[in-house]
Amino acid sequence: MSDAASVTYRNPVLAGDRPDPAIIKVGDEYWMTYSSFESAPGLPLYRSRDLVNWAYAGSALAEPLGSTFAVDIAEHDGRYFIYIPFIPTPWSELTEPAIFVIHADAMQGPWSEPIDLGIRWAIDPGHVVGEDGKRYLFVNGIRRIALTDDGLATVGELEHVYDGWRYPDDWITEAYALEGPKLLRRGDWFYLVSAVGGTSGPPTGHMVIVARSRSIHGPWENSPHNPVVRTWDAAEKWWSRGHATIVEGTGGNDWWMVSHGYENGYRTLGRQILLEPVAWTEDAWPVAVAEDIGEDLDAPAGASPQPASSAFSDDFTTLRLGERWTFHAPDPGEASRLRLDDGLVIAGKGSSPGESSPLAMVVGDHSYEFEADIELLGDGVEAGLLLFFNDRLFCGMGIDGERMLSYSGGRSTHWREPAPATRRLQLRLRNDEHIVTGWYREPGRGWTRHAIRYETSGYHANTIADLLSLRPALYAAGTGSARFRDFAYRPVTKGVAA
Repeated sequence: MSDAASVTYRNPVLAGDRPDPAIIKVGDEYWMTYSSFESAPGLPLYRSRDLVNWAYAGSALAEPLGSTFAVDIAEHDGRYFIYIPFIPTPWSELTEPAIFVIHADAMQGPWSEPIDLGIRWAIDPGHVVGEDGKRYLFVNGIRRIALTDDGLATVGELEHVYDGWRYPDDWITEAYALEGPKLLRRGDWFYLVSAVGGTSGPPTGHMVIVARSRSIHGPWENSPHNPVVRTWDAAEKWWSRGHATIVEGTGGNDWWMVSHGYENGYRTLGRQILLEPVAWTEDAWPVAVAEDIGEDLDAPAGASPQPASSAFSDDFTTLRLGERWTFHAPDPGEASRLRLDDGLVIAGKGSSPGESSPLAMVVGDHSYEFEADIELLGDGVEAGLLLFFNDRLFCGMGIDGERMLSYSGGRSTHWREPAPATRRLQLRLRNDEHIVTGWYREPGRGWTRHAIRYETSGYHANTIADLLSLRPALYAAGTGSARFRDFAYRPVTKGVAA
């Protein structure tokens, strides 16, 4: 495509589970992060010059203090801030939801340690500078609190400032759930972009609404075009669309909306990042203009074509924590379990895969396979490969030196797979549009298919009440360690034999 105007893109612009995107334009670049929940490192940072193609640029949070919910990125007087809600978890010292802030001289960091803002029982912070020059945070509810000039402390208490826009009672949603406030100033107006309808549940629930005011102190007027974005029918490609930010585009006079949504038929992949064009009406309201964001759309000016998903391998000569691998539900200092020694050595944790804080990776392909060479080190260790949703829901297989252990639905199954009793085995899992098949072999020998296949289309948020995704993972449980070598990931064409 030689004509830049002819470049198109297709959603998602960043595949896989990357919910609640927060985005900021810095010069000619865009920076984005998203809810990383119980992953460490947390808050992966991505950068782009065209809103379509994104590259990993580091992580802002080495060790989360809890489950890391929807954040906001802000710039003020040349300094950058990320406002972070942490939610208590079994491994966290927090006892109630709390909002913290980290700051840096540049988006690439280094980022400060989290600073407690003293805000409790609130999530989804949205930063704004008012016409009075003062800084404020809006949170779910919609409530507001003032910040000190340096943005590192609060002034006063949370106060309710906006009642939201009410959709008809017969609309099928999860819950009203007024949340996700993102604010921008354009011309004489402040715009408050929020989400209602619940982030999961029925596919027609989550939606984007807009209100505006000439003052950050209100009153807020609801848009006559609400909801600006919604999944109107479960036949659409993208479900539960919401948690949006409106951002100026690359052309200087174009505007775009970045949001998240579930792909129809693939809730297992989590909430993926969506991009769509925005227009402004003559009376200065933003409206979404794409008839179907599941089709090819004209890309922002100067955008490059999207690359196809590709295979990759990892020989573990370097440790790509954050970029590729993250721990699930880590204790403080979890990275000390890892060392590079002729592969990746993972010290065992817990007594089962669900307790092991596995190393997981986000993927966005409908069908894929992954494999690794696994060697047990020391006594009392079990290790293997999983498709991991959370500590209650996973499937896969491992070895303990005496037998193969098989897992489905988050439990060890009764099936005794006749795999060799060995301390080293190569394992492979394939997820072929929710049909999961396993293989194993001793090094240098042929692959044997595991006798049992699993169907995993139900491994998603509505089943387990946890806003995560199904991810390839490596685990080691018990008292010893395991060495992982020659990891490989491949997108596959449905039905291709191993």
